[in-house]
Amino acid sequence: MKIYDISTSISADLPTYPGDPPVRIEPVTRISRGDTANVSRLTLTTHSGTHLDVMRHYSEHGMAVDHVPLTLLVGKALVIELAGVREIGRRELARFPVKGEERILLKTDNSLLWEHPGFHEEYAHLTEEGARYLLDAGVRLVGIDYLSIERFDGNGEVHRLLLGNGAVVLEGLNLDGVTAGHYELICLPLKVKDGDGAPVRAILRSHEAVSPSTLEPHTSRWPLS
Repeated sequence: MKIYDISTSISADLPTYPGDPPVRIEPVTRISRGDTANVSRLTLTTHSGTHLDVMRHYSEHGMAVDHVPLTLLVGKALVIELAGVREIGRRELARFPVKGEERILLKTDNSLLWEHPGFHEEYAHLTEEGARYLLDAGVRLVGIDYLSIERFDGNGEVHRLLLGNGAVVLEGLNLDGVTAGHYELICLPLKVKDGDGAPVRAILRSHEAVSPSTLEPHTSRWPLS
């Protein structure tokens, strides 16, 4: 079994969506200052880094993040690769066997943007037509490798289409080094009461054989078995 950590690391350097406050990690106590333990204060939004969007993000009375069924967040997922594509619509998605898939992760050129500082407005995104196509195919979880699933100057309609029809959106993934195909997704958000979203630690598991020395990208670099 091989494990891919597809989450972005939370740090003060993590890009945030324009208008959102930056991530801050501040020392509260430090052993180096004579304290008995190290404790830090973490300040971030519910949509920082790798995070889950739920209906409460766009509706006062929609489903909150602490009510999302865990069965939706754990299970088979299909990663599809869309290199060189900026707008992901029906035509782009029709090339892939998405019908009947409950969880789809969109791997785009966005994954390379994490290597560059700051927020980039020209990222690959899903169109309204693409969102409808995925919903018609039965998809209930859609992930993408940047901080928003719709274009930078979008009006929120892609979110409303997906979230308003029972799907959830997983944003801020890093799929660099992950090949297209089927995996097991494990995606557990912080249990924020009545939350409009929450940061997530997301991983993919494949059942391919690996050597004990294999190192996992994006993570703490320990061998996997």
